[in-house]
Amino acid sequence: MLVYRISQTKYANSLTASGIDGRWNPLHQKMIYTAGSVALACLENLAHKSGASLAAGNFSLSVIDIGDLKIEEVRSEDLANVHQNWQSVEQYPLTQKLGSDWLNANTAAVLKVPSAIIDLEYNYLFNPNHASFSDVKVVSVERFRFDVRLKGNL
Repeated sequence: MLVYRISQTKYANSLTASGIDGRWNPLHQKMIYTAGSVALACLENLAHKSGASLAAGNFSLSVIDIGDLKIEEVRSEDLANVHQNWQSVEQYPLTQKLGSDWLNANTAAVLKVPSAIIDLEYNYLFNPNHASFSDVKVVSVERFRFDVRLKGNL
């Protein structure tokens, strides 16, 4: 199975996590975010970066093969049962706890989670501390340019 990540070109060939907090991980807990499609990877960047940082960046698309690794899943129906508006920024503590618990349990290298941007799409999160994570491979990298029409101040 292939997943996609758009990052600064200097990081495109490596699968390293910064420890910066995100929707599914608290600060200092390392998790790598990828998307199930190139379009979703693009939208995730648009949602989380300013137009100025997108314009100033040197980006690449990494195509990542997770092979047939075990994939655990957080279902959107389960999230909606916990909180109807789980996608909101105010609910980061909820999703961060779920992600943190998953990282700490160390039961799989990959977690499939619903996109907060597009209901029918999924992101794939990596636990770099899991023993099977070494099976995850970057199979190709190519330059990626954000179209200037996507954000007004690009």
